[in-house]
Amino acid sequence: MYVERLQRVRERMAALDVDVLLLSVGADLPWLTGYEAMPLERLTMLVLPSTGDTSLVIPRLEAPRVEPRDDLFEIVPWDETDDPVALVGRLAGRPRSVAIGDQSWARFVLGLQATLPQARFRMASEVTSSLRMVKDEGEVQALRAAARAVDAIAIEMRDRPFAGRTEAQVHQELVERMLDAGHQRANFAIVASGPNGASPHHEPGSRVIERGDVVLCDFGGTMQHYCSDITRMFVVGEVDREVREAYTVLVEAQERAVQAAVVGTPCEDVDASARKVLADAALGEHFIHRTGHGIGVEAHEDPYVVAGNTTPLAPGHAFSIEPGVYLPGRFGLRLEDIVVATPTGPERLNLAPRDLAVVD
Repeated sequence: MYVERLQRVRERMAALDVDVLLLSVGADLPWLTGYEAMPLERLTMLVLPSTGDTSLVIPRLEAPRVEPRDDLFEIVPWDETDDPVALVGRLAGRPRSVAIGDQSWARFVLGLQATLPQARFRMASEVTSSLRMVKDEGEVQALRAAARAVDAIAIEMRDRPFAGRTEAQVHQELVERMLDAGHQRANFAIVASGPNGASPHHEPGSRVIERGDVVLCDFGGTMQHYCSDITRMFVVGEVDREVREAYTVLVEAQERAVQAAVVGTPCEDVDASARKVLADAALGEHFIHRTGHGIGVEAHEDPYVVAGNTTPLAPGHAFSIEPGVYLPGRFGLRLEDIVVATPTGPERLNLAPRDLAVVD
C-alpha cells in the first residue's frame, strides 16, 4: 500500500514540477509511510526527492519507534549535537522547488529556507491532498469500521442517565467507550447541554445536566489510522415543541444534503441543499458553519462541503454531512454522519438512529 502511494506521490510531484517533498508532523507522513512523527522540538522529516532514495531523518532516541521499511525509506538518525536542518538540506540536494508539510513547525521551515535559498517553497498539500481525498476500498472499509464503533456508542448512550451528571462526566464516558471500542485515541468528545449547545465547539465543563436540557454529543477518534465522527442529540425528559420542530427541519436538511452528494456534484451544491431547507424554515441565520468536512487519516481534511468549493465529488471522497441550528442562550442542534461518494450513489457510513433520543 505505502509503496503504491509513494509512486503516486512521485507522479504528482513530477506533474507539479516539485523536486523534493519534506514531511514532518501532520497526517501526510503516516499516510505515506505508516510512521507518525511525535510533535517534538527535535526534527523528524521524510526527505522524498522526485527521483532517487528516500530518507527518514529522525532523532536517534526516536529511531526504535520506526519499523524498518527498506522498500520505502532509509532511516537516517541524528545525534543531539547534530544539526538536523543541515542534514535535511544535504539530503535534499539543490532543489528548485520544495513542497513542505503544511503543519511543519516554523522554526524548521525558516531554517530550511535559509539552508536552501535557491528553492521556492510551497505547501505539501498541493501534492498530497488530491491523492488523499480519494479513498480506496481498504480505506473506506477502515472508515466504515470506525463509524460502526461510534454508532454502537451512540446507541448505548440512549440508555444512559444524563440528568445530574456534568458535561465533563459524560465527556469522559464517551472517551472511555471509544477506547474500549477499539479506537487508539479519542480525538474529541463535545458534550454541550442546554444553552451551551449554541456553541458548536463547546468545551465540556462543570455544568450539571438538568431535566429539559437538550444535549449535543459530537465525538470521534482514530481507529487503525482512520477517523470516526458522529453527532447525535439527546433530550432529558419531555421534548420542547420548538426543539422538536427545529430538529425535524434539521433532519430534512441533512437528508437533502446526503442525497445531493452524488458523484459529479460540486461540494458547494451539497452545502447549498442543506442550507436551503433551513432557510426556507426561517432557520438559515442559525446555521453558522459549513455543511461538512472531509475525513480520513485526519478528522478534518479535504474535501470541504462549503460554499465556494467547486470541487466535484468523485468516487472515494469521504466527508461529513452535519448541518446545525444554534440559538444563543437557548439550545443548539446538530446531526452528523459520515458519507462516501460512490458510483451508485452516496453511502452513509453512520447508521445509528437519528431521532431525538429521550433520556433520563
